[in-house]
Amino acid sequence: MLTHEMIDTWADDPKGPVALHMTQTLLPVEGEGAVIFPPTYADLENYGMERLSDGRTVVTIDSVGAQANRIEPIFRRADADVPANELADLVPQIDIAYDEGKAVSILEVGHRLGDALIRSSTLKDRAQEAFRRFLDQGDASEIARLAPTSIVFGAWDSRDTQAKLPRILQAVIRAWDVDVIKRSAQYNPPIDYAELDVFDAEQKEKQEGDPKSPLAKRGFVHVPAADTLGGVVARGPIERRITVNLIALRRLRGNRENSIALRRYILGLALVAATEPLDGFLRQGCLLTPHPEHPASWEAVARTGERTPVQLDQESAVEYAKAAKQSFAVHPDEAFQFDKALAQKDLEDVLGKGGKAKKKG
Repeated sequence: MLTHEMIDTWADDPKGPVALHMTQTLLPVEGEGAVIFPPTYADLENYGMERLSDGRTVVTIDSVGAQANRIEPIFRRADADVPANELADLVPQIDIAYDEGKAVSILEVGHRLGDALIRSSTLKDRAQEAFRRFLDQGDASEIARLAPTSIVFGAWDSRDTQAKLPRILQAVIRAWDVDVIKRSAQYNPPIDYAELDVFDAEQKEKQEGDPKSPLAKRGFVHVPAADTLGGVVARGPIERRITVNLIALRRLRGNRENSIALRRYILGLALVAATEPLDGFLRQGCLLTPHPEHPASWEAVARTGERTPVQLDQESAVEYAKAAKQSFAVHPDEAFQFDKALAQKDLEDVLGKGGKAKKKG
């Protein structure tokens, strides 16, 4: 049975496991061999599929960054869009208010404490101070008190202090031995707009069939869409892999009094995030569930490479995180304000004081 004392050693023992790792096999809701849709990228063909030296093909279904952004909001407090959530009590609820009555949770900000929105708000000075304390003294406790998920999922203050916190938790989904599928379609307008004198027959003839023409873009003429990306079929497994980096965790330092409590608190959050059930709706055409015939398994990886099975589950992770938080005082919930002047000042180097892009040369 996994006890709190055993979990403590993962955070405290310098000779303990280097990582916790889980492999989870996923299945499309349509079943084995169903077509699923990876993310598309503007400059990559065929979904960025890679062919390995042994001939196998692999494609990323959900990147490390995308997985982090999907998991992090589990710590948001309840509101009109989010049901009651006990996990919200584990972290400070920090909001950035903007416009009239609108606000963004830091748990939904892509670059976390290093995001442009933070630098453009009244949270800027506090965030900068926390990053500088980490850089100058190696003390991550102020970051953990203010925005602990910036440690769990990583953050890089690349536009300001250059402070960089590696991810404690990393998750990614890949599909193996994939074939890319193509598809074709045809759009047919419901009526003939040329006959109704919306435009003349000559315009129709010139622009029909050209998806880049103005009439086609607005949906007024027939448009074929041939040989476009139509998803992939995975002949091999679709795998979600999660790693909790215990070496990066044990390198975290606080002040003289709270380093142990800091590491245990961050580990608790990482374990909660790692054991959160998968939200498998990644995008249109890609709805995945755990494979019922291949249950996920956790293992502790030793420095020797030896792997020991670990019975880690959500309930035990939440219990540990709650206990760890009792020993590490985080900041209270707080709202900050977006400041247009701060945003404009941040952009002066590229836009100038007038807000217009500087001319090259």
